[in-house]
Amino acid sequence: MDNKESTTVATSEVPTITHTRSNRSGLSHPTRRIIQNFLLVWLHTNIDETNNSFKNSFPQLRRIVASITTFTDVRECFDFLSEIKKQKAFMIVSGHLDQQIVRQIEETSQLDSVYVLSDNKTYDEEWAMEVAKIKGIHTSIEPICKALRCDREQIDRSLVPIDFNRLDSLFMYTKLLKEALLQIEDDDQQSIKDLAQYCWEDDDIDPDEIKFMIEEYGKHRPIWWYSKKTFLYSTLNYGLRQMDIDIIMKMGFFIRDLHNDIEKLYKEQQQSDNNKTQRAPFTFYGGQDVSLDLFDKMQNAKGGLMCFNNFLLISKDRKVSLDFACKNLKPNLKSIVGILFVMAIEPELCRKLKIHYADISEVDACGKDEAEILFTTHTIFRIDHIEALPEADRLYEIQITLIADQDNDFSKLTVSMRDEAHSKASPGWSLFGYILLQIDEVRKAAHLYEILLDKATGHKQLSEYNFFLGWANWLIGKYSTALEYYEESLKIREKNLTKNCPDIALCYNNIGLVYYSVGTYSKALSSYERALEIQKLVLPPNHPDLATSYHNIGSVYINTGQYSKALSSYERALEIRKIALPSNHPTLGHHYNNIGVVYYDMCQFSKALSSYERALEIQKLVLPPNHPDLAVSYNNIGTCYQKARDYNKALSYYEKARGIWETSLSLTHPYVARIKQNIEEVKNLSA
Repeated sequence: MDNKESTTVATSEVPTITHTRSNRSGLSHPTRRIIQNFLLVWLHTNIDETNNSFKNSFPQLRRIVASITTFTDVRECFDFLSEIKKQKAFMIVSGHLDQQIVRQIEETSQLDSVYVLSDNKTYDEEWAMEVAKIKGIHTSIEPICKALRCDREQIDRSLVPIDFNRLDSLFMYTKLLKEALLQIEDDDQQSIKDLAQYCWEDDDIDPDEIKFMIEEYGKHRPIWWYSKKTFLYSTLNYGLRQMDIDIIMKMGFFIRDLHNDIEKLYKEQQQSDNNKTQRAPFTFYGGQDVSLDLFDKMQNAKGGLMCFNNFLLISKDRKVSLDFACKNLKPNLKSIVGILFVMAIEPELCRKLKIHYADISEVDACGKDEAEILFTTHTIFRIDHIEALPEADRLYEIQITLIADQDNDFSKLTVSMRDEAHSKASPGWSLFGYILLQIDEVRKAAHLYEILLDKATGHKQLSEYNFFLGWANWLIGKYSTALEYYEESLKIREKNLTKNCPDIALCYNNIGLVYYSVGTYSKALSSYERALEIQKLVLPPNHPDLATSYHNIGSVYINTGQYSKALSSYERALEIRKIALPSNHPTLGHHYNNIGVVYYDMCQFSKALSSYERALEIQKLVLPPNHPDLAVSYNNIGTCYQKARDYNKALSYYEKARGIWETSLSLTHPYVARIKQNIEEVKNLSA
């Protein structure tokens, strides 16, 4: 967009992350599939893979870590570790390796632990003391396996995904995503077979574990399986942390089963608990280490909210949790911070708000003595207090309190977004994909809809999945591909639906978006007007879809220099939206933004700035911090300051816009090119 344009949307704009298999989308599938939060690397300069001792070690290691890669070349090993982005690595070194090489490899950020398999323990212990990530010197594989089990659990705890925001409304997306996932109904038996086949394909999971799951899954409750720490546990943790669509689809049955089992056990324990003292508030603990960057985010979010985007296991034993927090703290490892979460839980509040948790000590597969509580996914807490602890350097206690969506504005916004989501997408995986689009996971949504399209039966599914693939490709700037999908959806709907169906109007509207994006304004206007014509016939006068059409028609008028018509259309759209939506709905931000554009083009810069700032105010309340709409507002505010010759402020806002667009959009996206031009221009003006 140039410094006078604004984005034109039928729904929220969304940036791009991760892969999809579609060649039409121009996105490649990774050659190596990842299914756990960790992997194991074994470096031995003269390793003999035919050696019986070496071969016998592998079955023991594979029961703990699915993916094991061996190297004899140090440089290849270093390059491999340097390329790891989404996992942590454990490493075994053996043979006669240069000590300096080990120290260099240790600097790789994703390397968590090093275990030395030594034939000269006394000698190796002397130099290993200086290498922070070396966890021990061993003469056999058995103690390494024992250490790996502990460190594997440490990694899974440390990599529980956490989101932060100072304002409640952002978490509506998390809430709706969870709801959509739990509403999906799949055939459990077929899902188990599909998961088994998925895990067998890359030969990464111990076949005995897969066979055991197939034969025994129905004989144990899901909590038992989660606590057993089989591949189900580690693969689920990775899938939820990375929002890996393949894994989530394959493990959807287990996510739902586990959630329902927590709810069932909670109710059983509440009914059998006649001791009212158990209903008094209590405190549990969670210990993990986090990166310094993540800890800084926690500090900045103090007083706001944090959401654990995974199943959350916490302990009544402070010492056990403290040990987890301290495990990786070493004087020469400055990038790690230990966190002891102190969680205040009020059972009566949980009962009223239907926040379910379960004491799993009696159903734990491992038979632990400590009392542990398991919460379902996406549990939200408020960060109350952060303070340093005396037990170690870089060790902090963070006091958090369990909360729910009690805030009235948050509740209204959640209801509004839920209603909108259900009106746009069918229940099940399609609704899940729709919410992925809303939370900036465009490529993941595209990947999901491509899978769904391959399995689609019936005109409703075919038209819906084509429609959303059109949307996803439009968002990432693949306009010709988006048009193909939209036109296919329109063709199916016109063939199977009544002439003036609202779904047909949606297709015309979004086809208009594609033409608008490539600057073919006459075709865009024709499509928008056709959509509006249908909507006026079949929808109430204040329906949100009418506002969308008025809004988009206004955008065509502004780009063809018809400012009075543009302002009239935008104001009509805003009028409808204010009636239909809560005051903090993100779509209102679009309307204020575009009214600002009209004022800007009419050289009324103070009115333009006021509208842009109102848009930004709303967007900050309800959108993730890297959402492209925020960049739109930052860019447009920058243009106003540039016109006012306040070049420092202009540059500041342009840099904020660039930071978002460069991380959320393709580097070839026109928005990225435009913001670079704006920055260069303001620098030249201020020189």
